[in-house]
Amino acid sequence: MTDSPTLIDKTFDPASIESRWYTHWEATGAFRPARPDAKPFTIVIPPPNVTGSLHIGHALDNTLQDLLIRWHRLQGRDARWVVGTDHAGIATQMVVERQLMESRLPGRTAMGREAFVAKVWEWKEESGGTITGQLRRLGASCDWANERFTMDEGFNTAVIKVFVELHRQGLLYRDKRLVNWDPKLGTAISDLEVETREVAGSFTHIRYPLADGAVLDSGADHIIVATTRPETMLGDTAVAVNPDDARYASVIGKFVVLPITGRRIPIIADEHADAELGSGAVKITPAHDFNDWQVYERNKTIGYINILDGKAQICAADGVPADYIGLAREEARKKVVADLEALGLIESIEQKTIQMPYGDRSGVVIEPWLTDQWYVNAAELAKDALAAVQDGRTQFVPKTWEKTYFNWMENIQPWCVSRQLWWGHRIPAWYGPGGECFVAETENEAQTMAGSLVLTRDEDVLDTWFSSALGPFATLGWPIDPVTPAQAGVHRPTGDAGRDTPEMASRLRGNDETRGLQPGDPGYDLARHYPGDVLVTGFDIIFFWVARMMMQGLHFMGPERSDPADRVPFKTVYCHGLVRDAQGQKMSKSKGNTVDPLTLIDKYGADALRFTLTAMETQGRDIKLNESRIEGYRNFATKLWNAARFCQSNGISGHDSALPPAALQPVNRWIIGEVKQAAQALEQAIADFRFDAYADAIYKLVWNRFCDWYVELIKPLLAEGADAAVAAETRAVAGWALDQILVMLNPVMPFLTEELWHKLAVRSRDLIGSGWVQTGALPFDAAASADIDWLIGLISEVRSARTELNVPPGARLSYSVEGADAATLARLVAQAPAIERLARIAPGDAAAGGGRLQVVHGEATLLIPIGDVIDLASERARLEKAMAGAIKERDALAGRLSNPGFTEKAKPEAVEKAREDHAARNEEAQRLAAALQRLG
Repeated sequence: MTDSPTLIDKTFDPASIESRWYTHWEATGAFRPARPDAKPFTIVIPPPNVTGSLHIGHALDNTLQDLLIRWHRLQGRDARWVVGTDHAGIATQMVVERQLMESRLPGRTAMGREAFVAKVWEWKEESGGTITGQLRRLGASCDWANERFTMDEGFNTAVIKVFVELHRQGLLYRDKRLVNWDPKLGTAISDLEVETREVAGSFTHIRYPLADGAVLDSGADHIIVATTRPETMLGDTAVAVNPDDARYASVIGKFVVLPITGRRIPIIADEHADAELGSGAVKITPAHDFNDWQVYERNKTIGYINILDGKAQICAADGVPADYIGLAREEARKKVVADLEALGLIESIEQKTIQMPYGDRSGVVIEPWLTDQWYVNAAELAKDALAAVQDGRTQFVPKTWEKTYFNWMENIQPWCVSRQLWWGHRIPAWYGPGGECFVAETENEAQTMAGSLVLTRDEDVLDTWFSSALGPFATLGWPIDPVTPAQAGVHRPTGDAGRDTPEMASRLRGNDETRGLQPGDPGYDLARHYPGDVLVTGFDIIFFWVARMMMQGLHFMGPERSDPADRVPFKTVYCHGLVRDAQGQKMSKSKGNTVDPLTLIDKYGADALRFTLTAMETQGRDIKLNESRIEGYRNFATKLWNAARFCQSNGISGHDSALPPAALQPVNRWIIGEVKQAAQALEQAIADFRFDAYADAIYKLVWNRFCDWYVELIKPLLAEGADAAVAAETRAVAGWALDQILVMLNPVMPFLTEELWHKLAVRSRDLIGSGWVQTGALPFDAAASADIDWLIGLISEVRSARTELNVPPGARLSYSVEGADAATLARLVAQAPAIERLARIAPGDAAAGGGRLQVVHGEATLLIPIGDVIDLASERARLEKAMAGAIKERDALAGRLSNPGFTEKAKPEAVEKAREDHAARNEEAQRLAAALQRLG
């Protein structure tokens, strides 16, 4: 961005550089450089809701994706992060309805569908970009130039086509089944939109009189059933008992008289009834309980009765007394109990804490409700999706999540895809006067099918998950029209993929088989970027999103791809854990422990937050986020900043080659080897999806090797009067090493590294578009590595011993050595200046002072007189007392941890804290014992 490097500011201020660099990257097309001949690498972003704002889970998810994209971009790949937002049917409709109410404008029903949908689009254009702006603040290097929206024209074409094709193939149909019904919103909702809460409730135990004079073997003339929702008894159609329960064997096939209604309902045998629970008999209400519906599916003769309307009010039904009709379910519950008590049919009422399903947006109790909806035959589509993971075409990381995926897919139920909303993809079905149904991509096609019938379109829209499941291919321009050019600045052609020409179909087969297609041609993006390489997502939506993308991708891309490996939507699914608070508690607004990532970015910078999330992302584990960690990684950034300032002030600048300069000095040969080893570790971390290992490797190189040791060890080589050739070599190697550090750190800390990259030299290109370390071409000098590592180890041992024994930091001490071999003696001589400067010890008389500190390093023991600088007796007493205290605490914690009463009954976080404290006290005791031993 400048013609010449400028001085690095004294203070690292993230806020001053982040927006400047992000604006520059986006304006220059850095997120999607033209690389038509490079191997593609593709990630499709889990599309955030258009109504959403960045939460800490988003920050983790997108940091990991951005790290992968930036790393592969540095590898020279055509790295494309496909980005888009989800129209979020329920959430968006609620936002706009609330806005209308607050503005005292006519509501949704008053203004009508067309006007309301127009209002939603208006809101989307004005306010729908919040989340994408926040992703930019995080540093997400998405392909913004080709941003998609699940309601845009091309995506809508894909959604409608998929619906119609599935219907034509008999895989999508209309049926009457139970759904999660939100009576406040007036729509079916998905399981993911249902949250279970513990509430105060009761079990009402009711006597159902046996009909026709029947009695149980016990002599009782009734069967007792229990329910948390007495009002649903009005819709009972059977009582179920376990077929092996001898208590009820004599009455199976007989009847009870359903109280209040007077209906006779049968007693049936079904495994759903557990003889060990309660009375062993259960009431069966198929229209208002998911388990009971399954009983009905096995015993169709019992039928079902729907006693509730869409507002969860009692409706007219067989046997329901007139004075119940129109009552809300809560009022009906009270009345049923009162009427049963009056009839003497209440056995008991047991107050208990119960679990109830609530709508996560409406906040009302969700009703299992029997209604006509559109369903996808998920069991049929799941077959290929199951096989693709079983045979390894798609792999889960960690692999343990495959078991969850298999369990869901092997027990999958029909997928309800219709919603009673106005905002969303309207279902392409039209009805005739007699209920005839015509499914077509357009109204004209439907009318052609219907002839002279007058048609009315289905009022419902599709589940948001239905459209988001098409993301891996719909975002890339599917369905392809081989004639129509790309639309709206991105390849979003419309048409019928089933009518593609044979030539086009053959040209689209295979991820790398884009022969004959050029950038900009219809089908190019799809051929080049499907399947995606990696999907990064939370484990909680494996079923709701991942599985459905697998099903839809395999079904619709399968016919176009000759290689089965190219039909899956992605090759790897990386599932990360949840971000919890520092105590391991799940974050929630009700607990007041949520964390706003934007606040953290304002305080510490995006790079520090990104590094924290990367470092803490360990496969298979949730993250306990402590703000002190973010502060620590901000300090890490500051340390590198200050090291770069030191380098710049000593004439060190960026290097002009990815290959290292010629080096003769052992310390310079050592740092070249350290860069090579770090690059190898980072490459392996990426291959293994070990994000924590990536952060650990680059942290150690920057903090421990470069800043703490290399910079300190080269100071004499750069000092005034030093050998000019040695100084020139050192400046060149240091500049090269710092460049490589910036490259390797860039995927995690893009802002800091880009700023320093340009501060250190005039560059022909930005760091984001440069290349990865030339790992294979870097030399590794084993002898230099061994020598410098020996030196670092010795200095560290001496420093640690001095600190442990409270030796004054400025005290210069002598030493003698015992047991050293010739190689060690030679090293002591060669490295004497560094040892004296950094450990503050020099060869001398070990007997002086009357007391000696012993430092063992390798085969040698250094004897350092310290009697003149500390009180040996007092120091020994202090160490012995501290060690005794540590041992006492350690043993007490060990006792708690060996007690099953604690480990099995205490909160998991308390047990984990005790384990951590035990390990810390044990380490402290060992350290103090070693210090006592050093006193000799």
